[in-house]
Amino acid sequence: MKMIAQLPGVKLFKIDAVKKYSSDYTVCTKEAQKEFRAHARPELTKYPDSIDEYDTMILGYPNYWGTMPMPVFTFLEKFDFSNKTVLPLCTHEGSGMGHSENDIKELCPKADVRKGLAIYGSAVNHAGSDIKRWLENQGV
Repeated sequence: MKMIAQLPGVKLFKIDAVKKYSSDYTVCTKEAQKEFRAHARPELTKYPDSIDEYDTMILGYPNYWGTMPMPVFTFLEKFDFSNKTVLPLCTHEGSGMGHSENDIKELCPKADVRKGLAIYGSAVNHAGSDIKRWLENQGV
């Protein structure tokens, strides 16, 4: 995200749940699985006032249980993404995009949800050229 944040006109917004996930990987995955199974919509610490000024949004998230963390669902359900372009970007450790692109399309049916980019979490520090090429292919 640091590379993306350096692009002209980019503003970052961190989707942050009130209840934090554990920093312990095993515990974190169990917490995420519990939320996924419950179809939870965790409360977020804050929201942007509006997304009206944005035409394109790069939505970055880790792949948890084949999709996005549930706080991302909370965020996407809060706003109207009509006529917005959404570029999914996820980190994973073997499951790629999972079904997150389809989930975004269901949550944002009037948005143009483009083909996402999945990056191995362990390779994220070396993914700059892949991200750059993906963004160029998206017209960003």
